[in-house]
Amino acid sequence: MFENVEWFKDYHIHLSTVAETIGLVVGAFIVIFLLNRIMRKWLYPAGVRVGLPSDIMLSFARFVSFLLWFVALLLVIELWGVSASGLWTLLAGTATIVGVGFLATWAIISNVTSSLFLAIWRPFHLGDIVVLLPENLKGRAVDRNMMFTVLREDDGSVLQIPNNLFFQKIFRVGGH
Repeated sequence: MFENVEWFKDYHIHLSTVAETIGLVVGAFIVIFLLNRIMRKWLYPAGVRVGLPSDIMLSFARFVSFLLWFVALLLVIELWGVSASGLWTLLAGTATIVGVGFLATWAIISNVTSSLFLAIWRPFHLGDIVVLLPENLKGRAVDRNMMFTVLREDDGSVLQIPNNLFFQKIFRVGGH
């Protein structure tokens, strides 16, 4: 028993903080349990009278429980001295990085897959005149790689069209 107390002292953990954390978690459990019983007793019959499907009522009850557990978690984190604003900053930054990563990955995979389909189905060949509608981008197909199809316009300028646009837009193919 005294070894545990010494361990808490070594790591600067106060027993009052541990007791408050346990009390908060137990209190949250009791509140959420009682709220779920109340929702089952009153909310479900009200939903049936209004004509809401039971899966919507279940989803709502789960969302409320999740929200309350999340608030309890934030309170426990505050209790242990971790700033909730710093946590929000960390979560927002992480979500932003993950979102940008997924967007970039999607763009690359989409263009590479489109390049493969263009090579298999050959809707146009190098040397063909290609017009991308409705933008009216027009040029002779001079190259195609994994990301872009290169069109050379009449004035000599070069258009690099992402390969996935050929599956999102209407295009016209002219002769040589």
